[in-house]
Amino acid sequence: MFFTERELNGLLANNRDLAKKLAVDLSDDMVSARLLVHVDPDFPILGGKTLRVSAGVEAAFHDKRPVIRLRGVSVMGIPVPNAWLGGLKNVDLIGEFGDAGGFWAAFAEGVKDIQVEDGRLKISLKE
Repeated sequence: MFFTERELNGLLANNRDLAKKLAVDLSDDMVSARLLVHVDPDFPILGGKTLRVSAGVEAAFHDKRPVIRLRGVSVMGIPVPNAWLGGLKNVDLIGEFGDAGGFWAAFAEGVKDIQVEDGRLKISLKE
C-alpha cells in the first residue's frame, strides 16, 4: 500500500484538532513530524505557551528486516539531548527491542517492506 504525504496529512485532517497541530513530511528513508503542543497554564516558566516540536524517524528496510531509528527531536528549533530521549537517538529500535517480544517484535514480523521516498510512503505487509 502507498500513501502520499498529502494523503497522510489528509487522514490527520479528519480530526480537526489534530490537523491544526500535526503535520507529516516524507523524504528518503525519513518520516518527520511537526507538532504544536500547548503547555498547561500552571506549568512553570512556559505555562500557557505553545511549543513547536519536531521529530524525525528513519524508516527503512535493510538486510530483510525493517529498521526504525529516532533521528532527533527538537523543541522550538533546539535539539533535545539524547540523554533526555532515554539514549534512543540513532538506535535501531527493532534491533534493540525486537528480541524482547512486544510491539517491536510484532511490528517487524508483520512488515514485508518499507520504503520512504520524497513525498511517498510504501508499506508491504506479510500475509
